[in-house]
This record gives sequence, structure tokens and C-alpha cells, in this order.
Amino acid sequence: MSQRHSSQGRRGASARTLRIIGGVWRGRRLRFPPSPEIRPTPDRVRETLFNWLAARVPGARCLDLFAGSGALGLEALSRGAAHVTFVERDLEAAREIRARLAQWGAHGASVEHADARGFLQRRPAAAFDIVLLDPPFASALLGETAARLEQGGWLSDGALVYLESAAGAAPPVPAGWTLLKTKRAGEVGYHLYSRDSRGTDVA
Repeated sequence: MSQRHSSQGRRGASARTLRIIGGVWRGRRLRFPPSPEIRPTPDRVRETLFNWLAARVPGARCLDLFAGSGALGLEALSRGAAHVTFVERDLEAAREIRARLAQWGAHGASVEHADARGFLQRRPAAAFDIVLLDPPFASALLGETAARLEQGGWLSDGALVYLESAAGAAPPVPAGWTLLKTKRAGEVGYHLYSRDSRGTDVA
């Protein structure tokens, strides 16, 4: 392999590498497949999100829907979540998340190789306290999955739902959700909702 091709390969691998920002796995790195559908949440956005969630993550049951790289769910586990369910339809991405969980000796995690729509048609074994929702922006999945989460018994009382969407447009969420936090990073809007804001403790 030529030096030029070798350096290009290294740059490509580096571009597909993320680091855990906080918790017991702080500083550890993970790789994700070169799929155009995987659009990881940037470090600074993840840092803001988990500052918002700091009081709620320890002991929480979390759902990382459209998991992609798995960075959001892994960050939650690193910070003390009791359980994280990762849902990802890309087989290679799901395998990478499983490999990372095994490598890091993670407990309280499961990886579902499934389409989000199909997954949400099931009957939940237990409700989730935190849902991380980051569907492809070009799809109409945000409104549909938010409605299914609300109607299907997936959310605990006072559950928090984090979602990302194209900046400048109000996310289509159920009427009963209360917006707690919202920010923008370039073309991405990111938001934190609660089913019931009473007694919700966020930073």
C-alpha cells in the first residue's frame, strides 16, 4: 500500500472514531462502520446532553433508538445507567456495539438488530426512563416513533426523551410532552422533553 493510501486509510478510521466523555469509561474510544446513515452526535452536543441528564442517568433504564455508533447509549452506561437497550437496523453497526460492550465488560445492556418501527410494535417488557431518539433527518420517522413511544407503553411516568432534528423546525412530538431544554449546533437542533415536567430534575 502506498504511503498516500495508508494515510488516507488512517484519516478515514480516525473520522469514524468517537470517545466517551464522562463516567467510568471516560476517554475510551469506539469505532463505527462507514455507513452514510450513521451520523454520530458530536462530542460537544453529547456533553451538553449528559449535563442536562446528570441527575437522572444513574439507575435509569434507557432506550437508544436508531443507535448508530452506540455513543449515546454507551455514554449513559458509562455514567451509571442501570440498563440500556440499543436498537440498530445496520447489522455491522449492531455487531460493533456488541463488540464494544463485550470488550469493556459492560453489564445491563442488550443490542437489538431491528428496525425501529418493528421494535416499537412489540409489547415492552418494562418502561424506559430515558429515550435517546436520533432518526435520519430526511425520514418522517421522528413523529411516528415519538407517537409509538407514547402510545405503546414504552415510557415511564416523567420519562425524559432526547431528540435531534433539523434546526429551525419544531419537532413533531405528542401533545403531552413538555420541552425542557433546547439548543442548536449548526444545522442540528437538539431538544429534551418530558412527559410530565412536574418534579423533573434536570440541570
